[in-house]
Amino acid sequence: MTGATESTPGRVVAVVPVVNAANALTALRLVLVPVFAVSVIMSGMTHTGWQMAACLIFAVASATDLVDGWIARRFGLVTSVGKVADPIADKALTGAALVLLSWYDQLPWWVTALILVRELGITGLRFWVIRHGVIAASRGGKVKTALQILAIAWYLWPMPAALAAVGPWIMAAAVLVTVATGFDYITQALRLRRRPH
Repeated sequence: MTGATESTPGRVVAVVPVVNAANALTALRLVLVPVFAVSVIMSGMTHTGWQMAACLIFAVASATDLVDGWIARRFGLVTSVGKVADPIADKALTGAALVLLSWYDQLPWWVTALILVRELGITGLRFWVIRHGVIAASRGGKVKTALQILAIAWYLWPMPAALAAVGPWIMAAAVLVTVATGFDYITQALRLRRRPH
């Protein structure tokens, strides 16, 4: 025995570049938020052409949320910047849409306030427990997002009166799921905080 030990090569950790396809889509979503807001303001929720433009911009921006997450997971492009920027972009887009719809008397202010308080509260909870674990998006959370997007798009698009009447029902479903999943996330957060480490 010479006392020499066999060296074990350290594990190589791949460094994910901040500038990547997933983060680029998140950045695009952030850029589209003011473009969307201007389109809604130009429409005054009375000009059909601008309403259509606002709805289409909102739809494209919402689609980037689905695509950037898939790209990040599929190709291992998850970054700390993306983890922070993605929810900010989501809340900015949804928040702008809800506030503008309420501003133009399309949506009661209490609905906007309830959804925004829930969204900002859950984002805060995620940061509160980040050292203990990650609150993953649940199936209910994904249903909530889909219902919110559908409801907002329904309000934005210049629908005939008969179809426009469906909008409040979709939004009601979105609100119910939003509140229910909010309580579920609170339970998850408290469980993570109490878990021994």
